[in-house]
Amino acid sequence: MQAVIYGIRNCDTMKKALAWLAGEGIAVHFHDYRKDGVDETRLRAWCAALGYDALINRRGTTWRKLSPEQQAIDGDDAAVALMLAQPALIRRPVLALPGGELLVGFDLDAWRRTLTPGTRS
Repeated sequence: MQAVIYGIRNCDTMKKALAWLAGEGIAVHFHDYRKDGVDETRLRAWCAALGYDALINRRGTTWRKLSPEQQAIDGDDAAVALMLAQPALIRRPVLALPGGELLVGFDLDAWRRTLTPGTRS
């Protein structure tokens, strides 16, 4: 099974992550939230594994455009509903590895430790 990277094509962080993966020779399948969507079951599984706080991008313009009421997330149900309505709120990238491990955000040191064992950061 191939790793899947979830995100939005024109995101600068996604471009950096995809370029790094290509440079390391790591094959991934790209899943674009805007083009391919994202399903509730997957978001709920991610929330269960990581907590919704790890998945919400609070730095982006999409977050800043939300009303205070929309930003007042009080649990997985509210977070999932918001991410379904506004996929750009999902932190990018989310890298789903074949063993079930998830990496959220492009943290080069964490990616090196996880994806290129034996490499020092």
